[in-house]
Amino acid sequence: MEVKSRSEKIKAEKSLKLKTIKKWANATVTVILFTTLILLAFIVISTKASGGEPKVFGYQIKTVLSGSMEPEFKTGSIIAVKPGGDMTRFEEGDVITFMDDASRLITHRVIDVIHSGDNVLYETKGDNNNAADRDLVLSDNVVAEYTGFTIPYVGYLSSFAQSKEGGALLLILPGLLLIAYAGYTIWQALSHLEKEKNNAKENEKEISEPV
Repeated sequence: MEVKSRSEKIKAEKSLKLKTIKKWANATVTVILFTTLILLAFIVISTKASGGEPKVFGYQIKTVLSGSMEPEFKTGSIIAVKPGGDMTRFEEGDVITFMDDASRLITHRVIDVIHSGDNVLYETKGDNNNAADRDLVLSDNVVAEYTGFTIPYVGYLSSFAQSKEGGALLLILPGLLLIAYAGYTIWQALSHLEKEKNNAKENEKEISEPV
């Protein structure tokens, strides 16, 4: 009887550990799913509302399209830039977002500040480039300053969200995730009921067997 009692105690401890692991796993899955839903909803709504790249609390979210500033931020990342303010304030080492002659937005580091009469011009360079940018940047063409905030790879999702197909898919995806989560929850509940049923049968069998 003592051996059986010890065996049952070990079995109960293992069962408790498994329940704890499953509980944490369920909580983790729930957090991941709802975080994904919130992120997708934010990307879709903010992108559509701004007509382009999302904005958060006055910060513009830009997608990195090249590796010219690696390792500061990588291709496919998103970065936060702060628009506004005195665009003549920047110093050597600051990272700025500016408009080039082809009306493209570029984010590079200031390597020199040049004063020419009333004008302030910046010499810029990508950290990963071998040479400085060909043209100087007039302070009037600076649109924002890089804040140092970046998230790798999310830019791919942001770019996809701005496409017609991507916007449609991201509107449908939250619903599909909710359906998948509901299915997972139902499966967990059925598995738990089946396990309880099997345990009850085993207990009845042990009681009916002679000692």
